[in-house]
Amino acid sequence: MRRRLRIPVPLFAGFVLACFFALLPALPAGAQQTATTLTQHGDELYEQRMDITKAKEALAFYQDALIQNEDAFGVYWRMARVEYWIGDHAESGDEKKQAFQMGIYHAKKAVALKPDRPEGHYWLGVNYGSYGEAKGVLKSLSLVGPIKEEMKRVLAIDPAFEFGGADQLLGRLYYELPGLFGGDKKKSLEHLLKSKELGPRVGLTRIYLADTYLAMGEVEKARAELEFVAAIEPYPSLIPETAQEKKMAADRLKGKEFNKK
Repeated sequence: MRRRLRIPVPLFAGFVLACFFALLPALPAGAQQTATTLTQHGDELYEQRMDITKAKEALAFYQDALIQNEDAFGVYWRMARVEYWIGDHAESGDEKKQAFQMGIYHAKKAVALKPDRPEGHYWLGVNYGSYGEAKGVLKSLSLVGPIKEEMKRVLAIDPAFEFGGADQLLGRLYYELPGLFGGDKKKSLEHLLKSKELGPRVGLTRIYLADTYLAMGEVEKARAELEFVAAIEPYPSLIPETAQEKKMAADRLKGKEFNKK
């Protein structure tokens, strides 16, 4: 009768574990860290957002990341960010408003999860402002208070967030509002100069600053800001935005304010 070979339990268990770990490198990378990979893939697509289809693909990956129980806060504010971009580049007014409304919804989710972080507050304010712009200033006066409140929260948490983005938004808000409803060119200038100090190579801040200077009769100061944007070296994270801002600055410099004979 043949005797069965008995392998001690500890030795057998060690053999099984060794085989398991030996096989791990052969598994697809996504099988080991699916949730993280979904967000990272979304971030990679967001970097290519100049192609609007890539931005929409990024949003889909963030949605999948949320389903896969990735860190909800990180996903929500990213969704609000890309929804702002999608809305800003939508062709119809209805598409714009729908995207900004979703951005507001997801930013509020981020704020609820981590109210002491700037991301949710910032993108909530940005989407509020863009939604109001899509509706029209006079139809959106009820949003002025919430925008100011969210930007004040960002300033209290981290004034340098997004290269001084909170001051940039407040500066533009005071520029666009009619005086009767709180518009103030001096306050606009004050906030935009702070934003410029925190993000000297952010083209949009300087374009907004040029608009405010023009409204105050400072034509040469406005020209200097726009000429700077035309030759600006972009921040790596703002390459798509800077490409658009260069064109905006060039178009503004063709205006009659800068070409009087």
